[in-house]
Amino acid sequence: MRSVRTFALPALTAALLAALTSCGGSAVGSDDSTTHTTDAKGSRAYGKCKVTGARGSIHLKTVEKGTLTVVGDLPSPGWWNGDTVRQIDSGYEYCMAANLAYRAGLSKLTVRNVSFDALVAGKAQDFDMALAEISITDARRKVVDFSSPYFSSDIGVLVESGSKVTKDNIAGLRLGVKQGTTGADFVRDRLQPKSRPKVFAGDVELQAALQAGQIDAALTDVAIVLGKAQESKGKLKVIGQYDTGESYGALYPKGGKNSAALDGAIDAMKKDGTLDKLSSTYLAEAFGGDPAAIAVWSAK
Repeated sequence: MRSVRTFALPALTAALLAALTSCGGSAVGSDDSTTHTTDAKGSRAYGKCKVTGARGSIHLKTVEKGTLTVVGDLPSPGWWNGDTVRQIDSGYEYCMAANLAYRAGLSKLTVRNVSFDALVAGKAQDFDMALAEISITDARRKVVDFSSPYFSSDIGVLVESGSKVTKDNIAGLRLGVKQGTTGADFVRDRLQPKSRPKVFAGDVELQAALQAGQIDAALTDVAIVLGKAQESKGKLKVIGQYDTGESYGALYPKGGKNSAALDGAIDAMKKDGTLDKLSSTYLAEAFGGDPAAIAVWSAK
């Protein structure tokens, strides 16, 4: 089992914005198997998140009464901040979920860790929504539902500092990708490297393989690799990106009854500036730079 954590509204004075990522699945990790609950007594915040909008402005039928259950591939710098699931209390997607729970009038937010490939394969159970930097694709829509887009998604190239990888030689090198991602599909179908890329279960394993010299470059979402580069304190860097035209969306169980209400709340947070604030507060710090400044490469 992988870890489960439940958040509830703490004190009214909490003022920091945070972000939440979630993804779906029924398996929970063994390293963080406890559930943490904080009593809610009319306060406005979850973790370190500052919530916006009107409490109770949308209605949801959740899998657990009074709780929004969100799953994700956790943690993830900038999106879900913390060394373990138990410690997550801020980040873009974390606070995005917190705001949705608040606008639904729910006093608790439960976060559960699930593998990314299980999530996008529609194998997740017992959750209300997933936030895990998930690109919206037609293939995935066959088994799950998506919200309207909330963040652009391109594929970044992460290498060790001092690497000789370039846009011209990358297809002939040892590449690594994350299982079940559009990045893995892009490398296979568009980049078409000479050697079959190595596939890893998650971002942690992908980064470890790069630092151990098992691969020459790791390719996955720019938003993720920038966070990994920042986290490495100069050992890793992002040297290029491929424009995919894709976007992230919240993932819902197929045929769920909450899609319209959640979509309306997400669109409202785009219009009222809540998501922009989360991005400037958490992603800019985690990325350590502007994604738009990274050179755009073409797949030949």
